[in-house]
Amino acid sequence: MKSIVSKLLALIALAGLFGSCIENDIPYPVVELEIVSLEGEGFTVAPTAIDRAARTVTLTLEEQTDIRSVKINSVAFNEPDTRTDRPLAGESFDFRNPIEVILSLYQDYLWTLSAEQQISRSFTVEGQVGATEWDLKNHIARVYVPEGHDLRAVKVTSLKLGPEGITDMSPSAEELTTFESVRYVDICYHGDIEERWYLYVIPTEVTVELTAADAWSRVIWLKAMGESGKEVGFRYRLAGSEEWLEVADVQADGGTFTARLVVEPESTYEVQAYCGEESSPIRSVTTEGEAQLPNCGLESWCTLKDIIYPYLENDEPFWGTGNVGAAVAGATLTNKSTDIRPGSSGTYSARLESLFANVAGIGKFAAGNLYTGTYVKNVGTNGIITFGRPFTLRPTALRLWMKYECGAVDKIKGLPAGTELKEGDPDKGSIYIALGTWTKEEYGITQDKDGPRTYGTDSSPICIDTRNESTFFDPHSKDVVGYGELVMDYSTPEWTQVTIPIDYVATDRRPTHIIVVCTSSRYGDYFTGSTKSLMYVDDIELLYD
Repeated sequence: MKSIVSKLLALIALAGLFGSCIENDIPYPVVELEIVSLEGEGFTVAPTAIDRAARTVTLTLEEQTDIRSVKINSVAFNEPDTRTDRPLAGESFDFRNPIEVILSLYQDYLWTLSAEQQISRSFTVEGQVGATEWDLKNHIARVYVPEGHDLRAVKVTSLKLGPEGITDMSPSAEELTTFESVRYVDICYHGDIEERWYLYVIPTEVTVELTAADAWSRVIWLKAMGESGKEVGFRYRLAGSEEWLEVADVQADGGTFTARLVVEPESTYEVQAYCGEESSPIRSVTTEGEAQLPNCGLESWCTLKDIIYPYLENDEPFWGTGNVGAAVAGATLTNKSTDIRPGSSGTYSARLESLFANVAGIGKFAAGNLYTGTYVKNVGTNGIITFGRPFTLRPTALRLWMKYECGAVDKIKGLPAGTELKEGDPDKGSIYIALGTWTKEEYGITQDKDGPRTYGTDSSPICIDTRNESTFFDPHSKDVVGYGELVMDYSTPEWTQVTIPIDYVATDRRPTHIIVVCTSSRYGDYFTGSTKSLMYVDDIELLYD
């Protein structure tokens, strides 16, 4: 009897939450209109190039595409009855300036289309020091050569200033030998686009310079400039030592060279670059320490008010799950398991199960998950969570043990723009790690019924609101410092150790927070996946070398 009453109370609460979501004072439903895909000639549109929050689409033009006449062949919207204030499909547009279009159904939404075009350019000379400097806005390119270099006999080793295969250039690279002053090069492409470029060859006293020595925990990233054509490299030694050691595997590209030096954490080293007989000044750098994530062995669990959490009752929470949301329907998505990886000294692993959480048929698909962050609250059958925990070190990879039962997709509600997935296709399990410099002021806000509200915190800054796809985590956002992901559309029935490398956008940027997410259904935020998908995770570890 008690069980029946509990279910009835949960059903009433759930119905009330549903009801709170459908109140509307206007005569028409509010349907936010979106562009979900756009195709045409001479360009691509990546899924990440469609920004739902900003209502923008960015086309990436091929090098030979005429930006003044870009043809759009087709465009798709989230609502098939969407109207536009101007025709798009079958039309050509001048993308030197952004294009605005209004999408209409019950309300109007202004979207902006713009284009980016990267032209691969080069200007190098024999004996060049360092990399070429480019001022694309003013059509200027500068290269440096050692002091005393004969500017009346300069050998140009590469020169490309316009799109490949369609650019006329005068004078040619072979005719450019004297650089006692600026040289003018005129180019023409697409028949009538004309540009004048200004090329400089400038003497410099610096023949070798250590331009970067970015010290992480077990790696120092080295970068230097020197004279092309000469022997280049790096030396290093532990502070206090007299003996210099040679850095192996130096990569040279014209007048620049780089290397990855493996070292010990929390140690001070001296490094220098050399080019021929010349050496740069000695630079001293200290490596960072190492740290692992709390409860990385997944041994700590507790149960509070019938909800299971991946931490002890009196501990500071680090990991979060979707169990709070699923508890409305009496379900548990993530639980401890005694099925542990081979050789483990622990007792538990994490069991992540995708299922349809419901009471009397009312509910939604939910993915089993484990993430660094907090489940904030339920909003109807949706949830608001936050991602991220404070972390300033720079690991090079994430390693863990896992096994995965990949089910066939049987629940589809939504998908990211450009993603194709249908019932019967294999589900996709996902494990990813991200490090970044997110703030609650920029990433912690969502639109609540009373207006914008900040749910992000200094500790966990990113707000994910399953009602609002624009809040979903973007691995390509400007504040991502490093990212790595493993996606599985296949079953791994036995415990397997996997290593996920982290790709960093730069070696000199330090993160403020870390995100680790494991999920049995990658598109769980869109309420899409398989109720047969099941993932086990154990012994999560950060690598630093």
